Amino acid sequence: MSLLVQKENVRGVITMNEEYETKYFCNSAEEWGDAGVEQLRLSTVDLTGVPSLENLHRGVEFVMRHREEGSSVYVHCKAGRCRSATLVAAYLIRLHYWTPEEARHRLVTLRPHVLIHSAQRAALGRYRQQVCEDSS
Repeated sequence: MSLLVQKENVRGVITMNEEYETKYFCNSAEEWGDAGVEQLRLSTVDLTGVPSLENLHRGVEFVMRHREEGSSVYVHCKAGRCRSATLVAAYLIRLHYWTPEEARHRLVTLRPHVLIHSAQRAALGRYRQQVCEDSS
């Protein structure tokens, strides 16, 4: 944890796991807080789960706020393939106004094991539509 906090300037963590998945293997909100890191839990079911539009907006706003403050956010789930990748894709859509496919392609370029399923791509399409409508 100290490497993330000190070297990467992480001051925010988004946990996409359900609570039972992190009970014994991940830092608690209190442990993150003791390290000066704010945690946002956006529980999403593993494999078949799709983050809600509300949670995509909450997560992206969290990242944007930390970005404005000059700090980093660590987004994680169990394997870093689906849930966290979907949220990071939403962030890229918001930041660059990319399509879901452009965001997915960028992530796969950096992390080839990323797997954003059709249901998650559909949620990203709805998210992009809302972001683009809000900005006009």
